[in-house]
Amino acid sequence: MKKQNTRANVVIKKGQEFPLTIKRLGINGEGVGYFKRTVVFVPGALPGEEVVVEATTIKPKYAEAKIKKIRKKSPHRVNPPCPIYEKCGGCQLQHLEYSQQLKEKRDILIQALERHTKLKIEKMDIRPTIGMDDPWLYRNKSQFQVGEIKGNIIAGLYSMNSHKLIDIPNCIVQHPATNKAVRVVKEILNDLNIPVYNERKRTGIIRTIVARVAVGTGEVQVVLITAKKELPKKALIVAEIQKRLPEVKSIIQNINGKKTSLIFGDESLQLGGEQSIQEVLGDISFELSSRAFFQLNPTQTVKLYDEVKKAAQLTGVEKVVDAYCGVGTIGLWLADQAGEIRGMDVIKEGIEDAEKNAKKHGINNAHYEVGKAEVIMPKWIKAGWKPDVIIVDPPRSGCDDALLDTIMKTDAKKIVYVSCNPSTLAKDLNVLTKKYKVEYMQPVDMFPQTAHVECVSQIVLK
Repeated sequence: MKKQNTRANVVIKKGQEFPLTIKRLGINGEGVGYFKRTVVFVPGALPGEEVVVEATTIKPKYAEAKIKKIRKKSPHRVNPPCPIYEKCGGCQLQHLEYSQQLKEKRDILIQALERHTKLKIEKMDIRPTIGMDDPWLYRNKSQFQVGEIKGNIIAGLYSMNSHKLIDIPNCIVQHPATNKAVRVVKEILNDLNIPVYNERKRTGIIRTIVARVAVGTGEVQVVLITAKKELPKKALIVAEIQKRLPEVKSIIQNINGKKTSLIFGDESLQLGGEQSIQEVLGDISFELSSRAFFQLNPTQTVKLYDEVKKAAQLTGVEKVVDAYCGVGTIGLWLADQAGEIRGMDVIKEGIEDAEKNAKKHGINNAHYEVGKAEVIMPKWIKAGWKPDVIIVDPPRSGCDDALLDTIMKTDAKKIVYVSCNPSTLAKDLNVLTKKYKVEYMQPVDMFPQTAHVECVSQIVLK
């Protein structure tokens, strides 16, 4: 017999005002309260606050509202230091004291486990979130959309739930070198009258300015994402970037002519300088080409990878899989303690960088292949190579079902799951815990001032 849904229908009307007590933070950093058994999401509200809100959106199972008045303020509420914080959707928690952000992020992880698993949370070892000493100016890469206002080029992010581009001349969570690079490139494009892409009319050239700094070396890479291959005044643009930004060691053009929300297209051209820049983490340096994935917060990356090393507990003989390996960062971080590392990733440039990075450091026990983890791992196992430890660092969508299935068949002694999305981590644990046990979970704050939380989970064979 089909179980009846006992949840009450939403009785709130759009525009209705009502009082609300905020119980917790949601996964996107909004306050969550309940009105007549209906869950209400309120951006900008904090746990413990008593507010009066106005309903803005009504859905079958929930409502969204905006704050009209705060009757009782959270003791952890602070004034956000960013002047465009309310308009720009980049950060969600600047109005919450940083020490409290760390507590709430651990709670977001717990909520995801409660919602998506049957695990006994109260018996689990979920550790306090590892934070930053200075939670500002940390992001090593910016991807700013380009637009035009009154003949002037602007670059920034789209406002929350809208297609209005907010100009961001100086972002306080971005590294100063990326802020400077975007500002100067904008000036150059303006000075040379380079046409900006118009999404509605499908006209113009420049879509996005991507700037990445290698914090360890100070080298900067600039990528111009264009709608067409023909870039007017190409040589002049390159010459001006090299003159005004001597720290830029790599200038790349990436072509993306599709109607898509994806930033990068498939074709990249080297316009000036090197193909990649050099980053240093700990004792290891990494080649970073324009499309290769690399963690956005180098300071916290060292803490994150040290937690992976702790969880892997290698003794020098283990066969280790580094799934979704990017430029090989995690595997190379562990290589001196492993028997053999094997990594795979779908981005060819990332794998080329991983091979270069291993060679440069004389790491001979690492092997990399281009392709999907769920395709390559079964091939290795079929050929008789069985891993002892599997490290997964998947995208926000979590692990592919076929990969989870393969992992379950390997009987690897240990899985170290590095997650950037508590919801998909919880759903994947539902599968893995049929055969494995979660020993502990260590949240790490890679993105201060936002609602994102990373987590390293040590998972062992039962």
